[in-house]
Formats: sequence, structure tokens, C-alpha cells
Amino acid sequence: MMSQHETYMGYAFKEAEMAYEKGEIPVGCIIVFQNSIIAKAHNQVETLKDPTAHAEILAITSAAAYLQSKQLAGCSVYVTLEPCAMCAGAIVLSKAENLYFGAYDIKSGACGSILNITNNKDLNHKPVVTGGILDKKCRDILKSFFEVRRD
Repeated sequence: MMSQHETYMGYAFKEAEMAYEKGEIPVGCIIVFQNSIIAKAHNQVETLKDPTAHAEILAITSAAAYLQSKQLAGCSVYVTLEPCAMCAGAIVLSKAENLYFGAYDIKSGACGSILNITNNKDLNHKPVVTGGILDKKCRDILKSFFEVRRD
């Protein structure tokens, strides 16, 4: 039986699959508030020709619009890959309560792998971070994407 976190990560994974189909790095993100998904997004860097169009940034923007607030207090962010420095910073600045991610990113992860922005003692907000949810599934789609690109 899947946990609630695995269920939500499954929705983020569906977003990652959409990114894969569009030729984007397959990362998906959803944001949950009061047990409802209020935002979802996938990477659109290539589509929008925008280096900031990561799944997390797009989902945070959508959630802020939904809540009509710059703060995502009480929200949980689910993303299929450990956020980079830009996205980890945005999560901290949004004041999201929780961050759940799938695969660890040993090349640019900023939530414990390379950097730990989300737990920096000098910042005024620290979301609760849990990594490794559906880790293999989230890693496998990334591995497949890059194998296809290399061929």
C-alpha cells in the first residue's frame, strides 16, 4: 500500500512524464495545501527558452497565485528531483512548510547532496525536508531521458 507521500509523488511523477514527452528534463512538481493539490508543473526550460522555468519555480508561482499570497505557509512541495540552488532558495523564500523529493541529485542538489540551502542556519525559514520518495522510479525516468539524448 502506498503512503500519502508516495501518492502525491506519483502526481509529481505524472508531470515529469509530461516533461519527458516534450523533450524537457523530466522533473515534475506539485504543491499541496490542506490535502488538495493547488499547483502542478513540469520543467519547461526548452519550451519557454527560460533558464528559470524549472518545475518548482512554475509550481510556486501558480500556488502563490492560487493562495493570493507570496507565502506558501502550510504548503508541501513534492518534486521528483532534489531541487537545485535556485529552486531550493525559492522554496525557502516561499516559506513552504515541507519539501518532499524523489531522486537525490549528486551533481547539483541543494537540499543536502551538494549544498544544503533548505537547512542553512543563517536563513530565517527551514522547511522540513524528506528525500528519496519513489527514488528509483524518479531516477529511472531521468536515466532513460539522458540515455536517449546521448544516442
